[in-house]
Amino acid sequence: MGVSVDDPLSKRAALMRESLQKSQTITDSMVTILGSFDHRLSSLESAMRPTQVRTHSIRKATENIDKTLKTAEVILAQFDLYHQAEAKILRGPHEDLESYLAAIDQLRNSIRFFSSIRNYRGGEGVLNQINNMLVKAISNLEEEFKRLITSYSKPLEPERLFECLPNSLRPSSEGDSSGNTHYPHNHTNDNSADNAVYTHPTLIPPRILPLLHDLAYQMVHAGHQQQLLKIYRNARSPALEGSLRKLGVEHLSKEDVQKMQWEALEAKIGNWIHFMRIAVKLLFSGERKVCDQIFESFETLRDQCFAEATADSVSMLLSFGDAIAKSKRSPEKLFVLLDMYEIMRELHSEIGSLFKGKACTEIRESALGLTRQLAQTAHDTFGDFEEAVEKDATKTAVSDGTVHPLTSYVINYVKFLFDYQSTLKQLFQEFESGDGPNSQLADVTMRIMQALQTNLDGKSKQYRDPALTNLFLMNNIHYMVRSVRRSEAKDLLGDDWVQRHRRIVQQHANQYKRIAWSKILQCLSAQGLTSSAGGGNNPSLVDGGSGASRALIKDRFKTFNMQFEELHQKQSQWIVPDTELRESLRLAVAEVLLPAYRSFIKRFGPLVETGKASQKYIKYTAEDLERMLGEFFDGKNNEPRR
Repeated sequence: MGVSVDDPLSKRAALMRESLQKSQTITDSMVTILGSFDHRLSSLESAMRPTQVRTHSIRKATENIDKTLKTAEVILAQFDLYHQAEAKILRGPHEDLESYLAAIDQLRNSIRFFSSIRNYRGGEGVLNQINNMLVKAISNLEEEFKRLITSYSKPLEPERLFECLPNSLRPSSEGDSSGNTHYPHNHTNDNSADNAVYTHPTLIPPRILPLLHDLAYQMVHAGHQQQLLKIYRNARSPALEGSLRKLGVEHLSKEDVQKMQWEALEAKIGNWIHFMRIAVKLLFSGERKVCDQIFESFETLRDQCFAEATADSVSMLLSFGDAIAKSKRSPEKLFVLLDMYEIMRELHSEIGSLFKGKACTEIRESALGLTRQLAQTAHDTFGDFEEAVEKDATKTAVSDGTVHPLTSYVINYVKFLFDYQSTLKQLFQEFESGDGPNSQLADVTMRIMQALQTNLDGKSKQYRDPALTNLFLMNNIHYMVRSVRRSEAKDLLGDDWVQRHRRIVQQHANQYKRIAWSKILQCLSAQGLTSSAGGGNNPSLVDGGSGASRALIKDRFKTFNMQFEELHQKQSQWIVPDTELRESLRLAVAEVLLPAYRSFIKRFGPLVETGKASQKYIKYTAEDLERMLGEFFDGKNNEPRR
């Protein structure tokens, strides 16, 4: 079947072709028109280009003018600020230090500002002017720092320092006739020094310290550290040294020390110990506090200033200690050496914390060196003492057999040593090895006691009377034993030592009785009085015909009387100083003598009692003898009395 031309699809296709042809025609016409416009716009742009260039140039010029005006305003403002700062600098820091320091900061800001501006023709001249003003300002600051710290750096009066001490360490309010100040003895082993509370003295008023800090800050930032160090040292060093001199500290050499009498030197050593404590705990501690506040955040300079300010004072103190440590050794110096050693050890940690940093190294080492020197000298003196005791050649004998001065001296010496137990243990730890310090102290004490005993044995040989020899040894060894039993030495020497020496005392007492009384006891013996010859009717014989001769009996009584009176006269001058030992010895003699005398009188007394002048032979009753025995060993020259 065929397709009709009137079909709707064919009509639509024909319309679309017609529309496309019209659209193409319109497009071609528009391209032609737009091309014409483009040509015209290009011509217009070319015509307007010179005008655009001139407008841009004008705008740029305007912007540059605005920028220049603004820069000029800033520069002028800086000039105003500089002139304001200059006016404050010229007035000086005295009136208003805070404004003066602010002016210095402004000068530094101005320098930074003008240094940052380029192509500013007057910049170099302005910078020179501001720098010169800054130099002048810093110079004024130096003068102000010097003025302030000098005016407030005066030596402290001793009373102000004493007020900062604990009550237990304050000196007595009254000195002696020579005006010397008396300080209380404070042995460090009692721990009171460690627990004492100290108050820092006010070396510089607190209100001045912030001003000095601000001045120092500016000077450091200006590179004037050395000038600052010099000013601080010149002000503070004399103030500290003057404070010590007012206390009584002297700069004594080894030669000065050697020339001094011991009593005067001992007093100076005692004062020196207190001076060291006052110097470290008050003066140097207070100075460190001042330094820390003034030179806060400048650690190296802070330590340098502290070292420079305290160096002369430390040297003055340590030189005296060094002179003592290096002077001639003697036993009496041991205790003051130990006292000095103790105070140096007590202050050791505080010295280390105060004198910290590289700048203070020499001072720390000097203090440590003195501590070691004192320890060495004390240690050597200890050895000297042991040798001196054994070799003591004192020829002065005690005629009454009492305790020898050497014995009491050595025993007191040993007892004093036990007040320094902790110090001695520390000393032994530094120089000895092996056994513990307690054992070393015990060994040393035992050697000293043995040295004394050896010396006493030698001295006892000076007596011609063997009885007095034994009485002398009995007295002295008993004194040793009693002193040890009542002191801390007992814990070190032990019960064995005590018991062994008590037996020695008893042995000498027995020897005394045997030697002194054996001869007189023989007079009271019947031996030699009886004879087998003769009979009971002989009138010259008594005792029931025992053969005892009246003549021999009389002679025995006469001999007894003579010997007893001789013993009484001699031994009543001898001394047994210990009451208990004296009574014990008298009793021991009485227990032997009185029974023998009563027995002799009872047996042989009737022979002479019936004769003429019987009292010539029986001069004493047993009670008389007992009373007279009570006069033995008391050091009195008693005449025998019936």
